[in-house]
Order: sequence, then structure tokens, then C-alpha cells
Amino acid sequence: MTQVSSSPRTVITNAHLVDGTGAPARHADVTFADGIITAVEAAGTAHRNGSRVIDAQGMLVAPGWVDVHTHYDAQATWDPFLTPSGWHGVTTAVMGNCGVGFAPAAPDRHEWLIELMEGVEDIPGSAMVEGIKWEWNSFPEYLDALERKPRVLDLGAQIGHGALRAFVMGDRGANNEYATADDITAMAQLTHEALRAGALGFSTSRTQLHRSKNGELVPGTSAQPDELLGIADAVSRAGHGVFQMATDHWHRPTSEWKWIREVAARTGVRFSVNLLQDPHEPELWRTTIAQLEEAHRDGLQIEAQIAGRSIGLLLCLQGTVNPIMMHSAFLEVASLPHAARVAALREPERYARLIVERPTHRFYEQFVGANFHMMFPVDSANIDYEPTFEQSIAGIARRTGASPHAIMIDHLLSNEGTGIIYRPFLNYAYGDLSVSHALLQHPLTRNGLSDAGAHCGVICDGGMPTFLLTHWVRDRTRGDRLALEHMVARQTRKTAELHGLLDRGIIAPGLRADVNIIDFAGLSFDVPRIVHDLPAQGRRFAQKAKGYVATFCAGTQTVDHDEFTGELPGKLLRGPQHL
Repeated sequence: MTQVSSSPRTVITNAHLVDGTGAPARHADVTFADGIITAVEAAGTAHRNGSRVIDAQGMLVAPGWVDVHTHYDAQATWDPFLTPSGWHGVTTAVMGNCGVGFAPAAPDRHEWLIELMEGVEDIPGSAMVEGIKWEWNSFPEYLDALERKPRVLDLGAQIGHGALRAFVMGDRGANNEYATADDITAMAQLTHEALRAGALGFSTSRTQLHRSKNGELVPGTSAQPDELLGIADAVSRAGHGVFQMATDHWHRPTSEWKWIREVAARTGVRFSVNLLQDPHEPELWRTTIAQLEEAHRDGLQIEAQIAGRSIGLLLCLQGTVNPIMMHSAFLEVASLPHAARVAALREPERYARLIVERPTHRFYEQFVGANFHMMFPVDSANIDYEPTFEQSIAGIARRTGASPHAIMIDHLLSNEGTGIIYRPFLNYAYGDLSVSHALLQHPLTRNGLSDAGAHCGVICDGGMPTFLLTHWVRDRTRGDRLALEHMVARQTRKTAELHGLLDRGIIAPGLRADVNIIDFAGLSFDVPRIVHDLPAQGRRFAQKAKGYVATFCAGTQTVDHDEFTGELPGKLLRGPQHL
């Protein structure tokens, strides 16, 4: 591959092109200039004179990934590279999901908004306190602040119900009291204002899992249908925008579904509803799919947003949670620096207590207890996101005769106390990814839920687009693989269409030159590692990719062999984008 050049015209030759439409792969030359694809021709036929030429022989060429479910609302104000997405070929990201965000924001609500985001999305509060420079009150002012900052990829934002409710209703909104007619009118007006200024949608959370640092539910969790209808009406009047929502899996097909259908029917607004498989009701996803199909037949725009793998917890001594965090022997040393804590846990007397103690705490019972069959020690060089029983702590114990508690604790203490245990939570009730396999093929689902930028100390799924190619297309051994063309289309054009971003997601003349050149055979990702690279030395899991030979955003190369070039062509997206 040639070096980065200032040539205004670029030709990628001999590409194994998967163009994002779902059409069969073909050998082609791709030409772009001024950020726009100008030609896609048979391999070896492009005019090269005066151009920068990249020989992509043996390489996969695809559109840049479009990730519609991220939580960069804070990080976008300080990090131009938006990692991990910037490492994984993402050229467009959408944030402001699940009802949380930072605008509108009254000055006396800054701390509260940070604590809300910290609790719901596990982003270190100290990093946000140091990193966010509050340059706004209103949502349009927030967009203006974002627009002033260069970045490596395009970024769109949604207005979150939590911030909106607190801004309009104050403590009543924060405490989930019912909204009055005047409250609803004010929230609708601000939502309309945000969308007209360029917001891509509105988001809300209805799940009991989403709580602030102080344990309070996200504002809007118990909002009544008239409030949701009033806001959806505002989205409809704006002429664009998705109504995105997270909800409890057991409530979605029952009490929630009635108002979702009613609001969709009355307003015509497009709904994007999170869909995950609950381990306690493993067949419930089928009910939701049937309801989506019925709604589609009735002309309603309701789709499910799904993850490409299990929502899995990474349990380790440096993270937010670990399997021994409720043991008295751990609590005695929990406040020590990491190295000293590891040394103390290895002391014979304390280690022996760890082995025999069984805390009577809900966390222990739910995530450890009798769940060793769902706990998988992570190899220091590799992480398997669809592991077998034999790889679990229970499987190792059966095979070796060792105590599962000893296996767990020894692994946590391995590699100087950096050992990680993978604990699939959602989407793994059958002991494999068969539900994800089915959902990834359904026409009424959309790829999402990577949560890039969030859950910093317990989940690291921002590299989901890379996983979709490596696991589902190339490597899967526990069932059928999925077609490359299908998976590329789902993570490019199909996700772009969700928010009306019709100028991207396909490699074709006239569309944006958002392009990935990928060493498909060598594509991989690192094991997630704890790093302290957020403001105030905030902690997070990071997972880099290997195999991105080049990434182009609007025709400018941002990545060269997995390293940033330093170019920052990314822009703020204001509303849908058309040809």
C-alpha cells in the first residue's frame, strides 16, 4: 500500500469489493475525489494518471461501518479519535441512546447529569468532571459545541429523555413524577427544537436496570403514554427522527407493546426498540419478533435493535465488578492499590477464606453462585465470545477435579492480578449464540447495542463491527456461518438507513467515500485490557483491532495499518443526509 498522499484523487485497484448493498462480491477498482466516490469499475480498468493508487490485491474493500448505538456523549467533547470505534473501521457513529445525555443542561444539573451517566453507562465520573467543558445549556448549543471539534469520524446525536425531563421539570422530572400537560408541551417543544437543529432522534429508557450512581431510575422510566405521545408528536412534526428506547425484556411484549403500537400508529414515527434474550425467559424474543412482523404488516415502522453477540461481563480485579467483590476477605483490602491488593489476596490465610466463603448477596447469587457453567477464564492472548461448556470453570472443574472457586480465584490472580473471566449475561441462555444467529438474519432487526464509549469497567463491545466479520463470517465453528455480503450490508447501508443517512453505507458513484480496506484473513482484535487513558486517568477496558489496512472518512485516510494518520475529517451530522 502507498503512503498517505495529498493527491485529490484516489484509486483503489484490484479490490475484493463488498459494496454494502448485499450484492455478491466482485473484483473492482474504486475511485474517489473530494470525499465522493466517482467511479466503480472492473478491476484493472480505472484511469490512474495523476492519482494516488492503492493496490488492494487480496484485500476486502467495504464501506465504513455505521454504528448507531454508542455513548460518546461525554467523550466526544474531548477525544477526537473516539476509540474504540476509531480503531474498528467505524466512520459514522450515533450517540444519545437509552435516554441519557448532556443536553439540555441547566448549570445546576451538571453534577447530576454526570452521576446519571456514570450509573447507567459506567463511565468514570471523575473523567467526565475533568473532560467536559460545559459550553452549552440548550441542545442546539450542545450540537454547536460538538461541531467546533474535529474528529476522526462523523458523529450524530439524539436528545435523551433523562436530560430533557430534568431540564423541564427539575426535581419532579428527576424523581420520575408524572408530567403535567404544561410539562409535556415544554418537552415536546424542546424535542422539536433539537431535531430541527440536527438531532437524529429522541431516546428513552424504560428498564429497571438503568439507574444513576445514587440508584435512582433514569427520568422517564415510568413516563405515562400521554408524555411519550406528546414527544413523539414533536418528532413527527420535525419531519425526521427515530424514537429509540431501552426496555425491560419481560415488559416489552406486554405492557409496553400496547403504547408503542399506539404511538407509532398515531404519529408515524419510526421506533427502534432494544431486543435482547433474557436468560430467565429464553423464548421471549420470539414473541417480540412476532409482534414486529404483525406491526410491519399493519404499516407501522417498528424495528428491533440487536447486538451481534452476548452482552457479556468482563470480571476482573481492576474492573467495576469481580466475582469475589462481596467476600469479606476481599472487602478488607479493596481500597488498596492494585498490586498491594493482589499481594494481600494471595496471603495464605486470606486466600483460604476466599475459597470457602459463600457471600449471601444478590450479586454473588446471580453472577457466581451456581453459574460456573457460564463463567469462562479468558486466555491472555485470545477471547472466545462463543465458548463451550468445556471452556467454562464448571467444565474445567469436572475435567480436573479442582474446586471451581479455586479455579476462579487463581485465574483472577494470574498475570499479576489481571486475569479476566468472561460472563455472558444476555443472548446466551442456550449456551451459544444461536439466538443472535437468528436475529442477525431477520429483516426487521438492525445491528446496534455495541455501547461503544460506555460500560468502561465491565463491558467492552465497541469492537462489535470487527467481531461480525471475524466470528460470523470467517471463524464460527458452532453452527452455520453468515454470508460476508449480508453482514457488511447490515453494518453499513442498513444501519445508515435507520437514521436517514442515505449519502453513505454503499460504495457507489455519488456517495461518500467512507471506505475500509481490510486484511480479511488477518483481521482480529486484542483481548480487552484495562487502561487509564481517560481524563483524570479514568479507567476503561480497551480493545484494539488488527487488520484495518486503511480507513477513509469522506475520502481522507484516517487509519493506516491499524494506526491513526492524524487526519480528522469527521463532521457533526445535522439531521438526515441525502445525496
